[in-house]
Amino acid sequence: MRGGPSNGRAPVAVVRAWMPLVPFMGFVGLFLLWPAVVVFRRALEQLDAVRAPMLEAITGQYGNNFAFSLRLSALTALLGVVIGTATAVAVVRLGQASTTRNLIIGWSAVAANLGGLPLAFAFIAALGKQGLITRLLSELGIDLIGAGFDIAGFWGIVLAYLYFQFPLMTLVMVPAIEGLRASWRESAANLGADTTTYWRLVGLPILAPPIISGFLLLLANAFSAYATAYALSAGGSRLIPVQIRFFLQGNTITGKANLGYALAAWMIIVMVVTMGGFLALRRRAERWRA
Repeated sequence: MRGGPSNGRAPVAVVRAWMPLVPFMGFVGLFLLWPAVVVFRRALEQLDAVRAPMLEAITGQYGNNFAFSLRLSALTALLGVVIGTATAVAVVRLGQASTTRNLIIGWSAVAANLGGLPLAFAFIAALGKQGLITRLLSELGIDLIGAGFDIAGFWGIVLAYLYFQFPLMTLVMVPAIEGLRASWRESAANLGADTTTYWRLVGLPILAPPIISGFLLLLANAFSAYATAYALSAGGSRLIPVQIRFFLQGNTITGKANLGYALAAWMIIVMVVTMGGFLALRRRAERWRA
């Protein structure tokens, strides 16, 4: 008899527990899941008998644009991992009470979320053809423009992306490095391991999941960035987000109206894979720290 009422109350308790999530799930369904379904449905529609949009989006010119976007994203992610991890090590060594540490962490939190038009304007004002740093270097005999540097080109966009990439990696790595227990280093020292051996056999294997997950996060972050690259290149970039905008504005060839949706569909696939890998590795890293 006691089991009946409790079993009756269990579904009610479950419903009450999930009720606060209803607005969030509705928001996600309306602005994330439903648009994704529409994108894939349109991407899979073949308007001519020549080539399916999903296949054309990863071949020829558009395949080269995908490779360009992934190459730029991977490079900024790799550089962000190296610089951000080194910065995180320095921050941890400063100690919890350090003012410099607080300043670096605070700036990283701001810079990691800074992008779009303000960031593009800052880099154009600094490193554009008439930028302040460009003119100062020219006075010192260093001609950036003559050397082939273009703020709207590959290396210019890489430089701009690094502004928010390595601060984000710093924020990811500081908790991971702080999670290394002093007892592990002491145990390694008792067994005769020097500093190099400790990092090679203990420290780096433990930090490998957060480092790799940080790389995947930075890869997804750079691959999905749009406003900064668009503003730097005045809409002429080969990056996939800028290309998608070009098609969705109606700049299509006859029979290619769904090509923009196909590019967006492949972009969603790349983002799901990278973010899925990031979440899986982050959970593994949290188990190590526990």
